[in-house]
Amino acid sequence: MGHAYVSMASVSSGRGKAAPLETQVQDALSWLERKSTRRDRDNLERFGINPVKAFGVSIANVQALARQLGRSHDLAAALWDTGWYEARLLTSFVDEPARVTPGQMDRWCRDFDNWGICDTVCFHLFDRTPFAWAKVRQWHDRRDEFARRAAFALLACLALHDKAAADAPFLEGLELIERAATDERNFVKKGVSWALRLIGRRNAALNAAAIAVSRRLADSDSPAARWIGKGAIKELTSPLVKRQLTARARRTQSSLSPQREDPINRKEPKKKTLRSPRPLRSR
Repeated sequence: MGHAYVSMASVSSGRGKAAPLETQVQDALSWLERKSTRRDRDNLERFGINPVKAFGVSIANVQALARQLGRSHDLAAALWDTGWYEARLLTSFVDEPARVTPGQMDRWCRDFDNWGICDTVCFHLFDRTPFAWAKVRQWHDRRDEFARRAAFALLACLALHDKAAADAPFLEGLELIERAATDERNFVKKGVSWALRLIGRRNAALNAAAIAVSRRLADSDSPAARWIGKGAIKELTSPLVKRQLTARARRTQSSLSPQREDPINRKEPKKKTLRSPRPLRSR
């Protein structure tokens, strides 16, 4: 068939009962090991991802396994505890956002040891929890490089995914960005840059606020702040972003404006023609 599947024992055993958690975890790890390739292991090193334990499995295959397993908070916790990089990636797609707790987010954040796991968990799981904004505020001044990056990766993900959020929390986020922009550590400054640029792409008002912050950063004495500011100015003032913001504003205005009926060009509804009942056939 050309496809490798997790053993059905990991899905069910007996009469619809779930297999023991340990069995599910071991079957998932075995599946990941079978899917590992030298190319994917080399890609980890190429992209600066250096986990302690990694099989070398593409994100496409990790997501394929997640679709087979379905959602399970308990399984996600057990997969995380294995320490394997790909098993931890898998938790982003397997865990149930509604069951994620603030304590769990803190524990996992302390385990972040590379940008790949940090960004994937924030992008696919943490930003879907009701605690996401609180964690941005809590983690933004952490000493650990990847914990601090997590705050700004999470802020970037919220800027991209939280369509219902007002501007106020993002304006607060810009203040956090300005404070963290002098952090010279590579993965922190890239996370800060990501958040700044995505906030500036939400709407015209936030674009103007983000550009103002970017200009101050570009004039800073800090090399990291200058790099963040200049990069953001280039993107946020680009014709492409301006066109996107204009189109988004038009769509928003159109959705808010009541649809007024044109009395001149209004089409009359078609009249239904009543058909005569068919005569009953004799049997």
